[in-house]
Amino acid sequence: MVDKLVAMKTFVRIVEAGSLTAAADSLDTSLPTVVRTLAALERNLGVSLLKRTTRRLHLTDEGSQYLERCRDILAATQEAEDILVARRTEPVGKLSVTASGAVRAALSCPDFVRLPPAQPQGQRRCAVRRSRREPYRGRHGCCDSYRPSQGFVARGPVGQVRRVVCASERYLRRHGVPQVPNDVRDHICVRHVGLVPRSDWHFRVGNRQVSVPITSVVTCNEIDSAVNACIDGLGLGMFLSYMVAPYRKDGQLKYILEKFETEPIPVQVVYPQARLMSNKVRAFIDECVGKLRRTRLD
Repeated sequence: MVDKLVAMKTFVRIVEAGSLTAAADSLDTSLPTVVRTLAALERNLGVSLLKRTTRRLHLTDEGSQYLERCRDILAATQEAEDILVARRTEPVGKLSVTASGAVRAALSCPDFVRLPPAQPQGQRRCAVRRSRREPYRGRHGCCDSYRPSQGFVARGPVGQVRRVVCASERYLRRHGVPQVPNDVRDHICVRHVGLVPRSDWHFRVGNRQVSVPITSVVTCNEIDSAVNACIDGLGLGMFLSYMVAPYRKDGQLKYILEKFETEPIPVQVVYPQARLMSNKVRAFIDECVGKLRRTRLD
C-alpha cells in the first residue's frame, strides 16, 4: 500500500532536486527507496509522471498537473501541523529564501541565526537560493520579487534598485563621457543578456522612454563576466544597481547618464499566502524587511 503523503513528498523532491539520486540525498534515504516509491506511486495512479533519460528527468503532462496538486496538499498539511504548534514562540526549523545578488548578501544566514535562540530540541537551517522567475514553491519561504505570483503575498516595497549605466575611469578617459542617451550609439558596450536580451538600452528623456541601439563588443550570459569586462575598460555596461554598487563605492566603476535612468524597480518580500504563518517565517520577514530598508542597493 502506498503512503500517499510520503510518495507525494518524494515526487516533489525528485522534481525540485532534478534527479533521483539528489532527491535520495535530500530526503536522507536510499536511491532504491526513492525509485520504489516513485514506481509505486505511478502504478497506483496508472500514469507516468516522469520521463527518464540517461541525462535528465522530464515531467509528463500528467506529472506537471499532479506536481501542483501535490505542492498544494503538502503545504496544506504543513499548515495544519503549524496550527497545532502555533503557541511555539521560538522560530525553529528550515527556512528557504530565494533572493538575488546583493539581496542574498543583505539577508545572509548569520543574521537569521541571530534571531531569538532556538529551543534545545529545535534546529535552524537557512537555504538561500538564486532568484528565479517563479518564487520558491516549498513549504515555507520568502523571496525578493517584483510581481508576486498567485497564492503569494508581497510586503513592501522595502527598497528599490536602478538600471544604471557605468564604465571604468580608464574607458571614459579614452572614449569620453556620454552626455545624453543618444551618445551611447558612438560607444562600445558590454551587454548582459539576462538584463538586456536585445541590442538596445532604455532611457527616460523628460516624460518619454527612449530606446537607443548599442554596439556590443562583449556579450555575456553571466553577470560577473559582464561586470569584470566593464571594470577592465572594455566598454559601457548597463546593470541593476545592486550588481555594481560595491564597484562604484571602491572607485572601479563610475555611473553615467544618471538623470536619464528609467523608473527605479521596487524590491518586495514575497511569501506564500496562508491562514496561519509559521513563526520562523514571520520572524524572518520582520528581520529582513527592517534590514533591507536600512540597506542601500544602489
